[in-house]
Order: sequence, then C-alpha cells, then structure tokens
Amino acid sequence: MTNAAVLMLARDLGRADGLLAELLPDRGLRLLRRADLDRVPLWRVPAWLRALGADELVLLSDDLDVHPKLYRLQALGALPLAPRRLLLDLHGRRQVLSLPHFLLRDLPAWGIGLLACGGALARTAQRVAWLRRAARRIPRPAAGRRVAYLRTDLWSGVQAGGSVAHTAGVAGGFAAAGADLFFLATVAPGLIDTRRHPLFLVPPKRLYNVALEVPYFAHSFRFERAARRVLADRPADLIYQRFDTGNHAGVMLSRRLGVPFVLEYNGSEVWVADHWGHPFRWRGLFAGIEAVNLRHADLIVTVSEPLRDDLRARGVDDERIVVLPNGVDAARYRPDLDARVVRRRHRLEGRTVIGFIGTFGAWHGAPNLARALRRVLEARPEAHALLVGDGPQRAACETILAPCGGRAVFTGMVPQADGPAHLAAMDILASPHVPNTDGSRFFGSPTKLFEYMAMGRGIVASRLEQIGEVLEDDRTAILVPPGDEAALAAGILRLIDDPALRHRLGEAARRRAVERHTWDAQVIRLIGELRDRGLVRWN
Repeated sequence: MTNAAVLMLARDLGRADGLLAELLPDRGLRLLRRADLDRVPLWRVPAWLRALGADELVLLSDDLDVHPKLYRLQALGALPLAPRRLLLDLHGRRQVLSLPHFLLRDLPAWGIGLLACGGALARTAQRVAWLRRAARRIPRPAAGRRVAYLRTDLWSGVQAGGSVAHTAGVAGGFAAAGADLFFLATVAPGLIDTRRHPLFLVPPKRLYNVALEVPYFAHSFRFERAARRVLADRPADLIYQRFDTGNHAGVMLSRRLGVPFVLEYNGSEVWVADHWGHPFRWRGLFAGIEAVNLRHADLIVTVSEPLRDDLRARGVDDERIVVLPNGVDAARYRPDLDARVVRRRHRLEGRTVIGFIGTFGAWHGAPNLARALRRVLEARPEAHALLVGDGPQRAACETILAPCGGRAVFTGMVPQADGPAHLAAMDILASPHVPNTDGSRFFGSPTKLFEYMAMGRGIVASRLEQIGEVLEDDRTAILVPPGDEAALAAGILRLIDDPALRHRLGEAARRRAVERHTWDAQVIRLIGELRDRGLVRWN
C-alpha cells in the first residue's frame, strides 16, 4: 500500500476526511496539521518533509483559486521531497507537482500573473480616485421586490461563523417579507436553499494569486462584469451587499442600474487588519475602497451604536445609517434539540458541560475563558468543557487547558448546520468577549449571543457594550466584567451549583430572543427604514 503524508493546510478540515478517502484510495494516510509545520523553522521545512519517508506528499488547501501562497506551494513541490507530490483542494481539484511542472507550467504562469497584477493595481487606483470625486446618484425607488444579494468576498468556502448566520438570516427575513431574493456570490453561502434563493456564482481567477492582496482588487472587476450579465437577464430592484474589503462592485452596479444600494457594514476591515491581523501592504487602496462604499451607499446597515458613531465621525450623515443588531433563527436554535449524538461522541453523558462556540478571534476572549475554565474544572469534578470552532487563539487555549486532559474537548470547526446540536449539548454557555486593545469601543454584535439566548441555556457573558445592553444581569444572564477571569469562573460555578437559576435565566433569554431578536423582525425593521427614506415603495 502506498504511504501518503498529507499536510493539512486547509482551514475547513470538516470536509477533509471523506474527500481524502475518495481522492486517495488504497493509501495509508499520515495526516499532518498546520501546527506541526509551524513548529519547524522555515529553512528546515524541506528536510523535515523529506524525512517523513512518504511515497506521496499531498498538500491540502481550501481552494486553489484563492490560496494566497499558491506559487510557494508549487515551488515547494518542485523539490524532491517524495517520489510523488500532489496539490489538492477541498473542491477535489488537483495539480501534480514536480520540477518540470514548475518550470514549464507554474513559473510562466507566475510571470504572466505579475503583469496582470500590475494592471489590476493601476485600474483599481484609477477607479477609486474617480469614485472619490464622483457625485452620489439619487436612485429611483424600488417598486418591485427583486433583491440582488452580493457576497463578493474571496473567502475560502469555510461554512461556519457569524457571517454565514447573518447572510442566511437576512435572506430568510427578506423571503418572509415577500421579497424575491437571489444571490451573486464568489462561492455558495452556507445554509442557503438555492431552490428558494437562486444562486449565480462568480469564481475567482487563479491568475492573480502571485501577489498578496491584489486578488481582492482584480476580483472586484471580474465580479462586476459577471453581475452585469446576470442582471441584464434578471433585473434587480434593490442591491444588498455585505461589505467586502477591496470590492466596489455594488457601488458600480447600483450607479449603472439606478437602483438603491444597501451596504451591510460590520466594521472597518482596515482597522481589523491593523489591530487583529497584519496591516495591508496596499493599505491606501483598501482604505479608499472602504471610503467609496460608504460615500455611495444609499443606506448603510450596521450592527451597533459604536459603529454608527464611527460612521458619523467619517462624515456619513445620519439619514444614511441604520443600526440593526444581529439576530437568530429561533426555529433552528431552540431548547428541545436532541444533544445525545454530540454528547455521546465526546463522552459527555451525565456531565455538566460549559461551552463556547466561535472562531477564536482576538475579540472573543477565548484564552481568558480557558483560564477561567481551568479553575472551574479543578473545583468541580462533574464539569466538562466543550469548545467548538477554530481560529488564531485556539492553540493558546489548548495549552492552557492541557492539564485538564479529556475534560476539555476541542471539536475544531464544525459546519454551521451542526452548530445548534453542539450548543444543545451544553448546559452553560460562555460569551467572554474582551475590549479592543487600542482603547476604542467594542463595536461587535456577536451572533453567538442571540443564538445562546434562543437555546434557553444559562449564559455567562461580559458586560461589554451591546452584550451588556441586550442581556440583563440576573434576568437573562450573569454578566461579569470583561477580561476578569476570576469573575467569569465565579459566574460559571454559580450556574453549575444552581440548576434552577440556569433554568430561569435560560427561559427568560429564550423569550427575549423570540420577542425581539429574530432575523425576520430585523429585516422588517430594515424594510421600514428603506420605506421611510423613500428607497422602496413596498407595503
């Protein structure tokens, strides 16, 4: 049997097992995680891979069309690391890797791609400069109910997280209000029934992957061209776009068609890159595209008061801003879901389970929760922790909770559709968000907050901006000072020791979610705001 070493570079590993069995049959598979690679100095990576002694080396990526370091992987595969080398993605696409393939196929494509990237940068700079000067157009009010929802982002197809829930929730809300909504998207959004909401895909072009960040700019033009063809056959009365860094397709399409443009704005991606990631190399262009989206949108839907204040400070007038916090599909997230399969899978039967679900981002406060959970698990032998998701701070949390052994379970990323069943397996739900490190106001509206409420479980959460406004201490949750691990642990212990309190808080939170925070209710409010501003003529 062939011995294959698979280096798992993909983020969405939930789809990997079945795919590998299908694409690599009759092979003994040795799976290597990204964390294994990160422990090896860069200069030693080739020797480390060669030392595996595999007959076949497989590099598994999320998507070959949007991988930001595709050519580095092809160059690595040109080295004699194993008799056979292969590059795969989660869509089942594959490339054979070798020195001849690199010299005859990959290197020429790299050169052509560099020229194309230069052209994309020049066109983007020209477009941004023009849109900064161009006067805003007054659209004709939407008489019909056909809504084009744009998801233009170059994501890698990970079907989990707040953006997935938000997109599905807004689409469902528009449908409940009688709108005919269809999607134009880079990849298929999660949880979307395409029989109800037709989907038109605009895949990215691999040509631009030779340079970091430039694919965002190039894809905006590609998406705009493809959308114009679709909209010529299927006219839209309203364009709704989830803001995407580097993309101005919604602005251009709305100007060309003369229809209202609604921009869903969840925060500045330039700020996020500066504070939670790596500052953009082409920061001026990204900031310019963000500015022209805010300048030309007819209505900007944002999720919190701090974001409204930020938009005001940037010169956006109040008439073009509406605050609509995130929401929940209360039919999907509900207390009576069967949790037995998840509990059995993770050996949680008969345990009191404290849980968290998220992408382990800097704002989630997951390491603070891990330290609190370590105190809790040491104090209560009947307690277990279940942490669902993946992201930058997961490894730190695993290190903190390593002494707890199997009593702290990390599931990794699960599909969005499986999120409710995992929450149902939890008795206590934690939302340990922390303030922004630069002193600015916390601007988030966590979707997990509303999903937690709808599950009817006891919640312990940070008293932080919107979280502390939506939840009421000792009525719908226990609120603690953000970043205070001792207080967080004390709140969790209080709910472990008082099941009646868990039940009371959970029931009250569920009622509040159903009464005030469903996606359908949020979209009805949005349509009302559009009508009040003369942008739609819907009843």
